Amino acid sequence: MVYNFKVFKKCSPNGKVTIYMGKRDFVDHVSGVEPIDGIVVLDDEYIRDHRKIFGQIICSFRYGREEDEVMGLNFQKELFLASEQIYPQPEKSGKEQTKLQDRLLKKLGPNAFPFTFNISPNAPSSITLQPGEKDQGEPCGVSYYVKIFAGESETDRTHRRSTVSLGIRKIQFAPTKPGQQPCTVVRKDFMLSPGELELEVTLDKQLYLHGERIGVNICIRNNSNKVVKKVKAMIQQGVDVVLFQNGSYRNTVASIETSEGCPIQPGSSLQKVMYLTPLLASNKQRRGIALDGQIKRHEQCLASTTLLAQPDQRDAFGIIVSYAVKVKLFLGALGGELAAELPFVLMHPKPGSKAKIIHADSQADVETFRQDTIDQGQSIDFD
Repeated sequence: MVYNFKVFKKCSPNGKVTIYMGKRDFVDHVSGVEPIDGIVVLDDEYIRDHRKIFGQIICSFRYGREEDEVMGLNFQKELFLASEQIYPQPEKSGKEQTKLQDRLLKKLGPNAFPFTFNISPNAPSSITLQPGEKDQGEPCGVSYYVKIFAGESETDRTHRRSTVSLGIRKIQFAPTKPGQQPCTVVRKDFMLSPGELELEVTLDKQLYLHGERIGVNICIRNNSNKVVKKVKAMIQQGVDVVLFQNGSYRNTVASIETSEGCPIQPGSSLQKVMYLTPLLASNKQRRGIALDGQIKRHEQCLASTTLLAQPDQRDAFGIIVSYAVKVKLFLGALGGELAAELPFVLMHPKPGSKAKIIHADSQADVETFRQDTIDQGQSIDFD
């Protein structure tokens, strides 16, 4: 029987160290992260000379533009999340091999050696901040890569010719249990004016999938003597760069403004539903939008909501993304505004789930969401 697997392969510049990995996306289940595993194949010369081979998982955080790095200033930090010696293999490592590793070892011969790394669930998710049109160099954000190199120790300075690095991503998928339906009510009273203006905002659910139409249910009760002239609904992406104390900002990724049903006179009320769809296609030129971690030849989308095991958990080395719907009522120059916010979760479904997406253009269910292939790999047949 023949099994067909897609394997990602990369060689060092001198061709003496080769890495094989079955996937480059590793899922963070909040309580733990999938082990990062693969195979390293060494040249006969390295085996004869008993060259030591080490492997590391590196989290790289770039928080400034590469072109601004002058006079020794560096806007990039690297965190070594895992490190171990791969060859010669330590005795009684006690690590179980995966089925893919077993088949690769049989296929690639005696010069192949397995590796497995475990990283903390507190490590940040892979996120890229969209650069500006004139920005050059690597984009800001959090990225991961597996580094395999030849050296005398784990802290030895690596040489480019005998080093191979392969980018990976730490990602999260939508939880299976839906949360409570978001709802909020805000009221505003006016000085020297009787009555108050009430705004109620409700979402259909708490969890939405990328590309899904979001229906914002709005109910306005005007018990004041003011007039509501127009209504605006928007989706805001919150980006919290926790390396800095003041590294939080918001971007509006979708918005709609309408005067339909307005003006709302004193004593009147209005109920309506406004539909919004947050998409990267509508924000291609906006600098600072948070995107999913970048890998070559992978079509990007807006970053998913960052799920934390504890709401007050804040890692000092990462970026936290959140989303909220904001509705504004405009009352004119003298009346001011009334605003309400509702947080929600925007994520990808787990592969194989039967989640469906409702698009704003068709307002109909479409086929199950399928994740795009992140890269072109080499297919290997196993007998």
